[in-house]
Amino acid sequence: MGVTEPVLGLRDRKKIKTRDAIRRAAMRLIKANGYANTTIEQIAEAAEVSASTYFRYFPSKEVVMIANDLDQVTVDALAKQPPELSSVQAFRRALETTLATLSKDEWEFERDRQLMVLTIPELLTAQFEEYRRTMTKLAEADCSRLGRDPDDLEVRIFYGALAGGLMAVLDRPTDVAKRMYLALDFIEAGMPLQ
Repeated sequence: MGVTEPVLGLRDRKKIKTRDAIRRAAMRLIKANGYANTTIEQIAEAAEVSASTYFRYFPSKEVVMIANDLDQVTVDALAKQPPELSSVQAFRRALETTLATLSKDEWEFERDRQLMVLTIPELLTAQFEEYRRTMTKLAEADCSRLGRDPDDLEVRIFYGALAGGLMAVLDRPTDVAKRMYLALDFIEAGMPLQ
């Protein structure tokens, strides 16, 4: 029998639904009207919340699109991998765990969110900063898993290269997961160019 997730209380379930409603409303409005022409007030109204409620979940318009709830799932899954796995193998398992937690609808939302962020100049710079934070968290989790110093330069370089490799395959709307695994295969093989 597998490990079960703790049952969330009503308050926590409502918070998750509200956060999701805000993010989905933002996505719909930005797709329809463009990023610059969409206001926080419009997003709040479409999500059926007040502007103050919006700000309890997201401090700005850009953060509603940048926020990636999957990063922490991947970091936590990586930290749980056994130390005898290579960093690429451990990350692959963490990625598999992350993708397995998503419904088809959630995966489509995440894929659309990524594509939108990568095509809207106002969001692109903020997204690169988010990638840097995620890379740092992954490197720290892997250092802990491997019993290495949290500032280990080799591990940080590895996760920087990994982030760059994965970013290279996120720019197309189809087969993202397949291309992520192909990128991992290529990295694990030592990146031999034919």
